[in-house]
Amino acid sequence: MIAALDEGHVGGYSVAYGRDDTYFPVYVTAALAAIFCTAALLTGALYWLALAALAAGFTYYNIPLLETGRPTIGANQYGIFIQAFGLIRWRAIERIDLVEIAERAMTVHELQIVLNAPLTSALVADWRKQPFWRWLMRLPWRMSHTNMVRINVEPFDQPPDMIHRTFLRMWRYYRS
Repeated sequence: MIAALDEGHVGGYSVAYGRDDTYFPVYVTAALAAIFCTAALLTGALYWLALAALAAGFTYYNIPLLETGRPTIGANQYGIFIQAFGLIRWRAIERIDLVEIAERAMTVHELQIVLNAPLTSALVADWRKQPFWRWLMRLPWRMSHTNMVRINVEPFDQPPDMIHRTFLRMWRYYRS
């Protein structure tokens, strides 16, 4: 039953990264990496190769933002799933909060999932072990030392308050 739950086929409510013009810099840095590599090959100068490595590193780190068809976070009857983290069972969640954080000239919304159990017993499925080629890519989550999973919900294709309301509604329904 639960063994069939892998990161690609979870089902239920899911949210993916939105297709937006804000990810245009990822494409630009990929093009710059190709241009700098070509310049390094044509001129033989190593500083072009260093610039190419920096641009390629930025592009590689942000590739998950371009995976708009892949579910990043969501929920089903077993719990809340988070890409590259796992499936958190409903009863292991103490509360789900949507917090506004002021950063410089903008406000960022963060979904905070507080666990009431240790992480090893809270996870139904553990997806933290990623293939080696995804190790240095952007993760949609951060874990704090207070047993709280923090997710920036700004880059997703649905409004932050709708994601929060849906998670709360499913949490109340499935934990009872």
